[in-house]
Amino acid sequence: MSLSQDLEQGCAMMQLDLSADIQQKLLDYLQLLQKWNKVYNLTAIRQADQMVSYHLLDSLAVLPHLWPGSWLDVGCGAGLPGVVLAIVRPDWRFTLLDSNSKKTSFVQQAVIELGLANISVYCGRVEEFLAHEKFDGIISRAFAETADFVQLTRHLLAEKGRWAAMKGTPDQELQRLPGDVVVEQIIPLQVPGLDAARCLVVLKAI
Repeated sequence: MSLSQDLEQGCAMMQLDLSADIQQKLLDYLQLLQKWNKVYNLTAIRQADQMVSYHLLDSLAVLPHLWPGSWLDVGCGAGLPGVVLAIVRPDWRFTLLDSNSKKTSFVQQAVIELGLANISVYCGRVEEFLAHEKFDGIISRAFAETADFVQLTRHLLAEKGRWAAMKGTPDQELQRLPGDVVVEQIIPLQVPGLDAARCLVVLKAI
């Protein structure tokens, strides 16, 4: 199957209705990622068909469970899930943060080439990052253990904002959360083509 068929079929299996234009833009992003990966080693996944499952579909799986507003993607790496979400939700605002300058350089280039006006990119450590406005949602994919993720980003979360942690099996981690942070939901995710446990943990401060 072609990459476009892989993506189309994966979206259909997850009941995501994405226009042909949006799907094409996601594939354009994947193409850029492949091209830059040869030089900058942005991701360990090198096969294009695996990238569809591991990167695009894995990022898209959380989409139905997120909420409108301004988002911070912490430890965004090569732009996952932030770039993928921003492509699909052009009316939401995304800030992508990573301390690796090679990765943020790639993300900035992808933003320019794909014309993504709803993304801002910053290189730096999250604990030193100061935003003009706090965020409605803070998301991470393989950034840190959940307790650290919450502690390091707490100063950036809006009063009624929530965290969204993309995880495998997080049960042990969740026992180490600060006392004033509670798990609102643990949502199991099925990612087509990915033979691994996936879930989204939504947390809030009380």
